[in-house]
Amino acid sequence: MSGRYAFAKGLKELRFLFCQTGEHSSATRSFLTRAYPIMKKNNPTIPIMLREAQGTLPRVYARYGPSTSCFRDEPWDLLANN
Repeated sequence: MSGRYAFAKGLKELRFLFCQTGEHSSATRSFLTRAYPIMKKNNPTIPIMLREAQGTLPRVYARYGPSTSCFRDEPWDLLANN
């Protein structure tokens, strides 16, 4: 498997929140359009949820277990550090 967008073994879920039309979410939409197919191909068993809501600021949440999670304002930071 390619190392590109290969998630940590302990990751249970990845959730992206963003606005479907807002300018403040344009980078997130662009990132997901490009990266989602690769992330899903390299991590087929991990749920990757995309949640669109009007006026929502872009955020990403990563769940590692029953009580462990990580929150980032910019999704590419979380993925770049793995």
